Amino acid sequence: MTTDHLPAPRAILFDLDGTLADTAPDLAAAINLMRSRAGLAPTPYEVLRPTASAGARGMIGASYGIAPGESGYEPLKNGFLDNYEAALAVESRLFDGIPALLDGLTSLGLPWGVVTNKAARFTDPLVGQIGLSAAGCVISGDTMPHPKPHPAPLLEAAPRLDLAPESCWYVGDDLRDIQAGRAAGMRTIACAWGYCGPVEPLSWNADYLLETPAALLELVSGVVLAERERQLAA
Repeated sequence: MTTDHLPAPRAILFDLDGTLADTAPDLAAAINLMRSRAGLAPTPYEVLRPTASAGARGMIGASYGIAPGESGYEPLKNGFLDNYEAALAVESRLFDGIPALLDGLTSLGLPWGVVTNKAARFTDPLVGQIGLSAAGCVISGDTMPHPKPHPAPLLEAAPRLDLAPESCWYVGDDLRDIQAGRAAGMRTIACAWGYCGPVEPLSWNADYLLETPAALLELVSGVVLAERERQLAA
């Protein structure tokens, strides 16, 4: 891929669920615990996993066929969230390649941060339990009045790193991530290693669609080193 004239990022911002971390196992366990207590059969994991980036809305929709605003949704949401809070990081792990990616960004002198729609009551304990405590900033779904796809969370994250939004790149596995990043003026990366949901990532209009964390590190390294070489030659 060509990186010769691509402006180098000053920081990389990441979505959490399905981008940095595989949290689907614990999200699925929370919904199926609720079903078990009600005497219902569990929803198959392969049905739940693709909806993990949508949190309670995705899990309840896949398991019960009920959407926000419909009768019965709020009690299900509250029960699901209570179950999840009690067992946040039993099986949740960083995706393969993410630790090396984050180490590589640090070696390049690039800060990185987390911008998620997960509420702070879950985000704050989770990032420490799964190895993300070195994040330069953590913006949760209730940090700002509007969650993604609104750009407000990303526009809040950049100043916390003492950067302009346009100098940051945003990486996510959901259409809302790309919409938010574009609205914030950031370069956007769709990560195909995540959950991605029902909408084909090729249709998201991200600047890049990458298959692995290693491919992202290769892209960022190439852009940063190319810019440094241009500066030395100037």
